[in-house]
Amino acid sequence: MSGAGPDGAAPAGDGHDGDEAAGTDVVRVLVVDDQELVREGIASLLGVQPGVAVVATACDGPGAVAAAVLHRPDVALVDVRMPGMDGIGTAAALAARVPSCRVVMLTTFDDGDYVAGALRAGAVGYLLKNLPSTELARSVRLAKAGIAQLDASVLAGLTAAPATAPAPGPAPHEPPALPDGALTEREVQVLRLIAAGSTNREIATRLFLSEGTVKNHVSRILGRLGLRDRTQAALYARDQGLL
Repeated sequence: MSGAGPDGAAPAGDGHDGDEAAGTDVVRVLVVDDQELVREGIASLLGVQPGVAVVATACDGPGAVAAAVLHRPDVALVDVRMPGMDGIGTAAALAARVPSCRVVMLTTFDDGDYVAGALRAGAVGYLLKNLPSTELARSVRLAKAGIAQLDASVLAGLTAAPATAPAPGPAPHEPPALPDGALTEREVQVLRLIAAGSTNREIATRLFLSEGTVKNHVSRILGRLGLRDRTQAALYARDQGLL
């Protein structure tokens, strides 16, 4: 693959074109990382995974936005720490300029404030770089489908960290404040367990409910609070002091 150009963005090499043409289910990916070795390594590992095509790379936030506008990727993998515009600012800029592009933070830092800031900026996931390439490819496919993902250790840090003021910049997915009586006592219990990382089955066992009942509770919680997914629910519960 070629290096990044003056605008910080580089198209993918010719080796990805065949993957992209192989079918409409191919996930188009943009890789954003200020370290060239890491950036090209991630792109190369993803490029050999079935159903994934790396259409461009970028070394910084402005380059990422330019590449996303040009190539219209389905998913952008973005490092959280970059000079100039960091990953959180990049996520917000991508959400504003190319809202169809799902942003997943891919980093070595599992700091709760970074996680909260990224989710507020519109990221649908926060993953650590130590996961296998097959798992990363799977996460990319899930992100395209709009399924939010948090690394298990990241979720634990998020729910344990104290709430902080929102990060500056756009916050397109900021949830509304909890209205009085919006949730029943049982729904608050379910929300707390969601925020603790429990699955529907685990919640059902803990509260002596059926999984179907738990699913209904989760749907009502997300609908009543205007939340997109369980990741936002975890962030919301933390910010509301429910943990």
